[in-house]
Amino acid sequence: MLTALVMAGGSGERFWPLSTPKKPKQLLNLFSDKSMIRETVDRILPIITPDKIFIATNILQVEEIRKELPDIPEENIIIEPSFKDTAAAIGYTSLIIEERFKNIDEKIEVVVLASDHLIKKADEFCEIIKLGAKEANENSVIVTLGIKPDKPETGYGYIEIKHDDKIELNEIYKVRRFREKPNLETAENYVSSGKYLWNSGMFIFSTDTIFKNFDVLMEEHSEIFSELREEIKAGDTGTQLSKKAKPYFEKFEKISIDFGIMEYSKNIRVIPVDIGWNDIGSFTALSEIFEPDEDGNIIRETSVITQDSSNNIVIAKDFNVSLLGVKNLIVVKNGDNILISHRDKAQDIKKIVQKYNDKMKGK
Repeated sequence: MLTALVMAGGSGERFWPLSTPKKPKQLLNLFSDKSMIRETVDRILPIITPDKIFIATNILQVEEIRKELPDIPEENIIIEPSFKDTAAAIGYTSLIIEERFKNIDEKIEVVVLASDHLIKKADEFCEIIKLGAKEANENSVIVTLGIKPDKPETGYGYIEIKHDDKIELNEIYKVRRFREKPNLETAENYVSSGKYLWNSGMFIFSTDTIFKNFDVLMEEHSEIFSELREEIKAGDTGTQLSKKAKPYFEKFEKISIDFGIMEYSKNIRVIPVDIGWNDIGSFTALSEIFEPDEDGNIIRETSVITQDSSNNIVIAKDFNVSLLGVKNLIVVKNGDNILISHRDKAQDIKKIVQKYNDKMKGK
């Protein structure tokens, strides 16, 4: 039985000031009239019914998510008591999914998805998810989707495939190892070799397989999950369950599932895909999605007067912007906040957010 876990607890700081703690990137309508999390859920509805879709989030965002996803049962919106990274979040929610469907006579597969990725080829994506779920079920492995790179990208981790011949799309391969974000020269070598894929952060596994991996590779997490399982059996949901789970979450080491399991497990498979994927990691991603004007400017939700200005990104709803003699800037207005950044600093916007938050606390 196939279920989905949509990870929706991120704050999207690189999209400040559009993204805020209560309404982060996944709740914004950046690319269509739908929010990114709505698009994520709609994308998998052809193969997974709403009662089998679970959302992992936090207390700040839960009300907005409930409004945005009224078709998802309220008890399927899982509130993480505190942020302890993806190993704790995925294990905790997998426990809840397993308890919910414990009486079925079949394995429970979980596909883990980000709530804020763009995937253009939705039909092909669904077919690949079904392929991965079949592999996870029949061979007790963890399956990940590897994106076929079209350039040497230094902002992504890479997956090295264990295979000597030409790599075919939508086939299943063994993983040799996971690689950290490389420098440009290393990324160029990865891409030219044809043996490396971008790590998409999407996983498919059966609940019994993931917990066996926790038992072997993350013993302390596994022990805490055993304690949590007893709390989950009581049947509480929402804030009640979150309050009960909080003391257990405080004991988790803060670590991602990539570092805790994916890099060390011996039963990982990867499917190379080309599905029109973009993780929308910063404002510069908009240049890969939208058509620029004749000077290379990306203009959203406003009209901008430009003179001798090029390669800028401007988002300023109900606000007039004029650009004179500037290039490679990001200009974003939301409410009373205006961000002006060089495009090369897009990944560092969260540093400004930290200073902004510190200033607000000092008021």
